[in-house]
Amino acid sequence: MELLDKDLEKPIGQFVAEDFRTAAIFSNYAIDFCCKGDKTLDEVCTKKGLDSSEILAQLQAVLQSQTDQSIDYKSWPLDLLVDYIEKKHHRYVEEKIPVLLQFLNKLKVVHGKRHPELLKINEEFTACANALTLHMKKEELVLFPFVKRLVNAISGDESIQSPQFKTVENPIAMMLQEHDTEGERFRRISELTDNYTPPVDACNTYRVTFAMLDEFEKDLHLHIHLENNILFPEAIKLEKKLSA
Repeated sequence: MELLDKDLEKPIGQFVAEDFRTAAIFSNYAIDFCCKGDKTLDEVCTKKGLDSSEILAQLQAVLQSQTDQSIDYKSWPLDLLVDYIEKKHHRYVEEKIPVLLQFLNKLKVVHGKRHPELLKINEEFTACANALTLHMKKEELVLFPFVKRLVNAISGDESIQSPQFKTVENPIAMMLQEHDTEGERFRRISELTDNYTPPVDACNTYRVTFAMLDEFEKDLHLHIHLENNILFPEAIKLEKKLSA
């Protein structure tokens, strides 16, 4: 989808209705896509003194981005896969967490009395956000660098010393357990949201938040798949090959 100057006359709410991922961009600029979603992009940019061409470019980038499920990740070198997971999935989590926390808190305050499940959803996602943030740092600071050293050692570019954690299987076991915990947490969120189905009285923010949670879970599933089923087993094989 190519955005043109005529899209400046499109209502903000229409952008979000067509692709909920645009909501994060509008949120970054404090543009109300909910109660004032009938305002056009041009109207809002003029009123707020924003660069409409810059916002259009960001919207274009989001609308053109897609996840290619057909990629043969198993054929990738492990150091490339590590970089991909960090730059693609870790950054996604880092970018979406603050937006979702903001939206969920707003929903809790505005709709919590009529929909008390929002309090539990907020609680579950906040716990998930904190746990994932710590989890990813452990991977980036401990596990991923060691996997890269294993790759370099196999190619003969680096000698490798026994790590403090003795074997790569130990941090991997911890990561697997934490993956299970967050997978279970999102199963509870899915149940609480009726599989991300907003209620009939839901406003735009409500609908967007549920759609974002749905996308977040799908990304988490692919993220965990790449680690559990490809990266971790191959890293264990590499370590055993070096010690043979």
